[in-house]
Formats: sequence, structure tokens, C-alpha cells
Amino acid sequence: MGVLPHYYVRCCKALSKHPNFTKIIHRSFYKNFVKDDDTFLNRLKNVYKSKVLPLEKQYLFHEFHLPPLTDQDFDAKPMVLFVGQYSTGKTSMIRYLIEKDYPGIRIGPEPTTDKFMVIMGGDNEQSIPGNALVADPTKNFGDLSRFGNKFLKKLNCGIVNTPLLKSITFVDTPGILSGEKQRAQRDYNFNQALNWFAERSDMIVLTFDANKLDISDELKEAIDVLKNHDSKLRIILNKADTIDSRSVLRVHGALMWALGKTIDCPEVPRVYVGSFWDQPYRNDVNRIMFNDEENDLFQDMKSLPHNSFISKLNHIGKRANTAIVHAYIMSELKSRVPLLSRIINKSHCQNELINNLENVFAEIQDKYKNLSEGDFPDVKNMKVLIKLF
Repeated sequence: MGVLPHYYVRCCKALSKHPNFTKIIHRSFYKNFVKDDDTFLNRLKNVYKSKVLPLEKQYLFHEFHLPPLTDQDFDAKPMVLFVGQYSTGKTSMIRYLIEKDYPGIRIGPEPTTDKFMVIMGGDNEQSIPGNALVADPTKNFGDLSRFGNKFLKKLNCGIVNTPLLKSITFVDTPGILSGEKQRAQRDYNFNQALNWFAERSDMIVLTFDANKLDISDELKEAIDVLKNHDSKLRIILNKADTIDSRSVLRVHGALMWALGKTIDCPEVPRVYVGSFWDQPYRNDVNRIMFNDEENDLFQDMKSLPHNSFISKLNHIGKRANTAIVHAYIMSELKSRVPLLSRIINKSHCQNELINNLENVFAEIQDKYKNLSEGDFPDVKNMKVLIKLF
């Protein structure tokens, strides 16, 4: 690894200084990109492959953080991830949005969706099992293979011929359970898989049933994963037509109180209240409000394809900042341990680095004032990963 090369610092320290990115941000240039999607994506790919990817490879970024981006990641349609406890209406909501059933759909009051369901657009409606999905080079799900065959058995893709899915992709997740016994029966790490999808989603829809607001331990853990993506989070208080107006206010307040103890973010996520399925309202006293809330949510989703260019641009910028910080960390760690010591007494050196990692982070922040504290990785996770080397 060696000392951090001046070339990488100069080229990657701030993407906004790169000529291509300056043009992209410029309003008139962005308008030209909207007219020619391929031009935008090709230039974005080129900036990543020529400036960011070499830095990631040099300092083992992919072993510690995220896998390298592929062309399929850049070409992917905007993705909406649906998360919530079982029987909160996630699957019914997706069916309402696409206006038809999709292959593999299961709806019921019991925990019906036990798989990660990817719902995509296509001419030939079909169901694709997980192993075939990750093996398809035209889709951006190949990296899911690292979760193992047991997870792939719980992964499925439904191809549906409907106008909405021509510009967007939905992901339905297994209903989050409330019992420790049921949770222990999962054969894969649910939170790691959830984080994989959350990282790549443009919007995350967290659903709650107005009739049951209990937040289980597994849901708390899932929310803890999602709060790292709080800007994408949208909260749904579903089935609000089953209670009266006064109860809607009380339930909404109770939900905010419960989430306030769980979601630790400075901004309040948007909450949509209504009944998001294709059945008539059971109590239509709040019909006007429900219709307005539904329209606001659908307009929010409708804007995703148009804003996907900015989302990809922001993602590359965020990723580059994280890679730069990681490069400084790895370079500093290596400089603290002589080569001979690494060969003779690897275990001792490893433990010494792990024990002093907090001090290393603090010294790097003090030395390089341009680095943001928010771009530094979690110390505990970093210690675990260092032990693997």
C-alpha cells in the first residue's frame, strides 16, 4: 500500500474539482445530460473507473467496505425497497402500484412473503429463482451471491409487463417477525441482506399497520440498518381507514413517539397516512386527506427516474469521499508497523493496531482538516475487519 500517492489525493480528494464533475453540476450541462442519458452515464462511468476505482483497488476498499461498481449498477433503474413487519400491507401496496399480480405474489394476514422479491419490468412475465437472477450478467444482483446458497433460495424475481416497471424496480422483503424463535430460524443474515438492498435503493418505504404499532426487536435492528440511509426513508402508516379520525391522531402520535426512540436522525422522515391498496375505504371520513397523502407518495416515486442521475452522481461523490478516508487510514496503519514486524509477529502487530484504532482515527482527523468525521467508518466494524487480515 505504501504512503498515499499525491496523485490520488489530487485527483480524488474532492470530486467537484474534477473538470467533468464541474460540468455535470453546471445547470446548462445537466440539461444536456437529461436529453442524452447515455452521455451522462458514460461520463460518470469514466470518472469512476479512471479516478475512483484505482484508489479503491490500491487500498483494499472492496475488502473493507463495498464491492466495485459495475456497468449494471450505473444502468440500473431506480429501486424502491419495501420494509415492515408482516401483514402491514407491503405486498398489497406493490400490487396496487403496478395494478396487477406479479409472479410469486402471496397476500394474507399471516407472514406470507418469506423471500426477497424483486419486481422488474419486462415483456415476458415470468418468475426467476435467486441463483438464476445473480447469474444474469444483464442485471445488477450478482454480488448477492456472497450471502450464500441459503439466501439465494429466499430470493426471487418477478418479471411483469406493466408501464410503471419500465422506469422503476420494486423490492418486497420478508415480513419482519416478532418472536426470537422465528427469527433464529432464518438461514442467512437478514440485516446484511437488507443493508445490501438499502445501499442500492433510491427510496425505502417503511410500513406500519395503524392497528398494531408494536416495534419488535428484529424491526429495531432493521431500523438501525436503515437509519444509515435516512434521506431515502419514507414512513407509511397504513390501514388508517380502519380507525376513526381521533384514533388516527393518537396512532400517528404514538408512532412518532416510538420512532423517536429508535431512529436517531436530525430530520424527521416524511410520514404518509392512508390505506394503500385497491379496496374501498372502510371509513371514508378522512377520504380527502388519504387521497392527498396517496398522491404525494406516488408523485415522490414518480420523480425517482428523473432524479436518478443526481442520485448516481451523489453516490459516486459519497463513495469517493469514503475511499479517500479509507486510503488515509490504511496508509497510516501500514506506516506504524515495520515490514519485518508484520512478518515475524503478525498477531501482535494486528492486536496493537486494533487497540489503538480510535487514536489513529483522531490523529488522521487532526492532521487532515479537510476530512469529514462522517466519512470515517465505524470503529467497531473496522476492528472486526482488520482481524480478518
